[in-house]
Amino acid sequence: MIEYYFRLNLSYNECMDYYHGRYRSVQVVDDSGKTIRFAANYLRPYISSLGVRGRFRLILTPENKFIRLERVA
Repeated sequence: MIEYYFRLNLSYNECMDYYHGRYRSVQVVDDSGKTIRFAANYLRPYISSLGVRGRFRLILTPENKFIRLERVA
């Protein structure tokens, strides 16, 4: 398993662009400075009236296939 930790701070309006499919992927920079891109639809469970805010962990297989995205404290 490969894990990436990052912070995300998107407004509600920015999230709606992702939610409605205007963008297919999200690009973030993890804590070590590496740029990571993943499918925007994985953010849907985390969208609130404030948008998406918090620290997340992206878990991938050794072949870089998505396993899960989770919010961490």
